[in-house]
Amino acid sequence: MAQACFVLVHGAFHGGWCWRGVADGLRRLGHEVYTPTQTGLGDRSHLMSADITMATFVRDIQSTIEMEELNEVILVGHSFGARSICGVSDIIPERIKHLVFIDGGLPFDGRSRLEGMTAEDRERRLARAEANGGTSVPPPDPSAFGVSDPVIARWLRKHLTPQPLGVDTSALKLKNPLANGIPATYLRCTLPAFPGVEESAAFARSQPGWHYIEIDAPHNVIVTHPELTIEFLDTIAKPANIKSML
Repeated sequence: MAQACFVLVHGAFHGGWCWRGVADGLRRLGHEVYTPTQTGLGDRSHLMSADITMATFVRDIQSTIEMEELNEVILVGHSFGARSICGVSDIIPERIKHLVFIDGGLPFDGRSRLEGMTAEDRERRLARAEANGGTSVPPPDPSAFGVSDPVIARWLRKHLTPQPLGVDTSALKLKNPLANGIPATYLRCTLPAFPGVEESAAFARSQPGWHYIEIDAPHNVIVTHPELTIEFLDTIAKPANIKSML
């Protein structure tokens, strides 16, 4: 029997492929691991559509959990994936044991990703989408995610795909408070600190009952530091040991 069940949700421009090193390591430790790709990205990039919204992304992860008949799930969202797992926890909290946000943007104020941007960043985002046909936003250079290793950067450039614009423009409608009463841990990456999640990190740090942890690693820690990510998630699977990370 597996020690714990992980569902790992990728961020913007990525896909299930980005968890390869982390997933392999967790499986070696005896955990059950799923790495679904959200519609329009990665191995599902051929499904890109103007109809993709946050509801689509949430349904992608919900369907994986339900079809695989998973329970007691440790649901992990990296970066933009934090929004998706918030939506899933709002719908099927009975299947989720713990929420883990890795340097994620949280929909704590009800606004869409686009609405939460500065006017300048919003205009830049829309301009990039318009230049890409209006349906999606092309991926940035890996350096935007704090990746400096040239080998890792080349690998990412081969795999990153455009992000559906609809998930940026659509709000995530939650019926319950964020996290829906499920135990939650927020991992903030600080070397360098990713500029898009300061407010989310501050919100997470202020939440009673949440664990908030900072580490000296870049935003794309799941790719640049897989062993560190494995150690962190393995500790989450053993609640008695989490205090050692605080």
